[in-house]
Amino acid sequence: MHWNFPFWQVFRFAAPATMAGNTGLLKHASNVPQCALAIEKIFLDAGYPEGVFQTLLIGSKQVASLLEHPAVKAATLTGSEYAVAKKAGEMLKKTVLELGGSDPYIVLADAVLKQASGICATSRMINAGQSCIAAKRFIVEKSILDEFTRLFLEHMKTYQMGDPAKSETNLGPMARQDLRDEVHKQVQKCVAAGAECLLGGEVPEKPGAWYPATVLVGVKKGMPAFDEEIFGPVAAIIEAENEEHAIELANDSKYGLGAAIITGDVAKGRLIAAEKLEAGCCFVNEFVRSDPRLIFGGIKMSGYGRELSVQGIREFVNLKKV
Repeated sequence: MHWNFPFWQVFRFAAPATMAGNTGLLKHASNVPQCALAIEKIFLDAGYPEGVFQTLLIGSKQVASLLEHPAVKAATLTGSEYAVAKKAGEMLKKTVLELGGSDPYIVLADAVLKQASGICATSRMINAGQSCIAAKRFIVEKSILDEFTRLFLEHMKTYQMGDPAKSETNLGPMARQDLRDEVHKQVQKCVAAGAECLLGGEVPEKPGAWYPATVLVGVKKGMPAFDEEIFGPVAAIIEAENEEHAIELANDSKYGLGAAIITGDVAKGRLIAAEKLEAGCCFVNEFVRSDPRLIFGGIKMSGYGRELSVQGIREFVNLKKV
C-alpha cells in the first residue's frame, strides 16, 4: 500500500476482503511502519482472531517470494509499481490495481465560476496535492478562461506553507525531499516547453520537503503537467475551444482514475460523466473522493478492479456453480 493515506487505503481493501472470508497480509510503504503496526493492532482490538490480518515488515525485494507462496491467492496494490501485477500474473493470481492518475476537471462556460474555482482548488490541494484522485488538469472553455484563472489564483494564494501540526496550516511539506524535487523538475520542464507559471514554482530556501502552491497556464499535450501525474501542489490550466474539445482533452490521457465536470446544467453534466468521460470515478459539480458506499477504481493505466461497495467485497471471492 501507498504512504499518502496510510490508514484509509488499507482499510478500504482489508475490511471488505476479510468480511468476505479472506485473511490478509499487509506489506505497507517502507516509510510508514508505525502506521502498518497500528493497523494490525486495530483489527485485533476490534475482535479479529490473531493471524486473520497481519502486517509484514518486509522490503520490496521480498514481495515476489511472498506472491509465489501457495497460501497467497491474490494481491491488491495502490501505487505506481507494475511488478506486483506481473509477478502475480505469472502465478495466475488475481490482482486489483489502483495506479494513480492525471485527473481532468472540465469547467464549462455555463458554470458558476466562483463555485467552480473553489471546488478545483480544494481538490488539487488535498494532502498537499499528494492524492491519486486529486484534480490535476483543469480544462476550461476559452470564453471563461481568464475569469476562471483569476478566481482560481485567489483560492490558490490562500494556501500558505506552514507547520502541519498547527490547525491553521493548510499546506504542509511534501512527504519526502526526493518527491518534492521530482515535482519541481516536472514544473521546470513545463515552463521550458512554453507553459507560464503564475504562482509558486520555486523551491523555498529552507530545510525540508517544502513546495508552494503552483499554477501553470498554457499547458499543452507533451508537457509533464498534461501527460504525467504530478504528485504535489501543482495545478495545470488548459484551454479548450468548446465543450467537445474539453471532453477530447480530458480523455487524451493514458490514465483514467477520476474526472469531474462542472456545469450549470446538472443533467448535461451527468450525461457527460456517464457516457463521455473515460474514468472510473466521475463526479458532477463536486471533487472526486472515495466513499465506502461507492465503488472506487480506474481504467486504462490507472489500473483495474474495484474497491469498496458491493463490487469491492466481491473482488476477492470465487463464484461457484453447483
